[in-house]
Amino acid sequence: MADQELDARGLTCPLPVMRAAKIMLAMKAGQTLRVLATDPATVSDFDAYARGSGNTLLESKKTNGGEFEFLLKRA
Repeated sequence: MADQELDARGLTCPLPVMRAAKIMLAMKAGQTLRVLATDPATVSDFDAYARGSGNTLLESKKTNGGEFEFLLKRA
């Protein structure tokens, strides 16, 4: 279970990543953030965000309902 969750369903990029980044800045090292999104562009955006921010993208998957779920860990 994640420490925090962001429901970014219905938002288009770059909003899901921007909102996640803001939350991640307030989190402590080692904490996790689960993000739910519907925009297919978030897959590449969260991958790039993790590489650029130093945070870790632990999981990136498409759900049976066609949504996207990401699990990020604060560096």
